[in-house]
Amino acid sequence: MSSERLADDTDADVERLQVEAWRAMSPAEKAATVTGLTAAAFEMTRAGIRHRFPDADRREQSLRLAILTLGFELATGAYPDAANLVE
Repeated sequence: MSSERLADDTDADVERLQVEAWRAMSPAEKAATVTGLTAAAFEMTRAGIRHRFPDADRREQSLRLAILTLGFELATGAYPDAANLVE
């Protein structure tokens, strides 16, 4: 492993073990890990939207998620009614 650290808040020995574990993973295991982390990130984002906009229906929640993940221009290009959500 190079001497460059990945995270300043992680002990160097723990970081080394983590990198070794990543290297030992098969491509399928790495893909499953990334897929799971991505799903978790989207679910946390959805939870944040529900928290900030408790009265929003499912459509509004989906549009707000699109704006956050795609950016305003692309989201409103794909979903024109998302432009109505600008605050």
